[in-house]
Amino acid sequence: MDDSFLMKSMFISTSYFCFILVQIRASFIDIHPNATWSTNGITVAGGNGKGSENNQLDWPHGLYVDDDQTIYVADTDNHRIVEWKSGATNGTEVAGGNRAGNEAHQLNSPFDVIIDKESDSLIISEYNNNRVVRWPRRNGTRGETIISNISCWGLTMSDNGFLYLVNDLKHEVRRYQIGDTKGTVVAGGNRKGNRLNQLSYPSYVFVNRDRSAYVSDTENHRVTKWQEGAKQGIVVAGGQGEGNSLTQLHSPNGVVVDQSDTVYVADSRGGTLTLNFTS
Repeated sequence: MDDSFLMKSMFISTSYFCFILVQIRASFIDIHPNATWSTNGITVAGGNGKGSENNQLDWPHGLYVDDDQTIYVADTDNHRIVEWKSGATNGTEVAGGNRAGNEAHQLNSPFDVIIDKESDSLIISEYNNNRVVRWPRRNGTRGETIISNISCWGLTMSDNGFLYLVNDLKHEVRRYQIGDTKGTVVAGGNRKGNRLNQLSYPSYVFVNRDRSAYVSDTENHRVTKWQEGAKQGIVVAGGQGEGNSLTQLHSPNGVVVDQSDTVYVADSRGGTLTLNFTS
């Protein structure tokens, strides 16, 4: 597999020892069934030690890759979103970067970012501000709160423009239409637990073409698939207790699914990328 295809398909963000898989829309995950993977990665953002300079990151979490392979990184402890053009050695602040705060021109611990192509804007989950904001993608200086009072970790958008938000403290995933501030529970929402209708501190979500939601159920050490309208999930990765065997996961975070329904999981505390679970 050549580097350009790999860059368009998948990235891993390393935060000290924490590995988080990029949250990319399903239409971008077209990985050939016979693809092979290099064991050595290429640094495409940061890699110059912890810091706040334009060539550094500090505890990055979610990231998004657009069609021209520009990378948008949620640079969590720098309280900013940084744009890295393909091949660039320095990033550019495109949101936040004005210290931690709750004013419209500030961010506070952004955990995830996606692009809404319809409005050409960034949608950002701000964990410590308990809000989700929309920020102009081009020359934006301030954001607009679109969802408030939510402990949102990961987020994604389906191909029909629905926004999916992971609320880790309510142990649920909600789906929102444009202009909706309440949302509809699509996964979990039955308090913390390990039953199939429950989640325990979920972190990220991926939505495929048939609008099934794949949730990294972090403290249950599993990934569950929730078909549209389902009242409970199906375990598609892990679920065999915490561990590092091939049937186990250890606090999974990022998750993506390709067109063959193969699930790719970033096993955060285990420090590995686990492949080839088929849903």
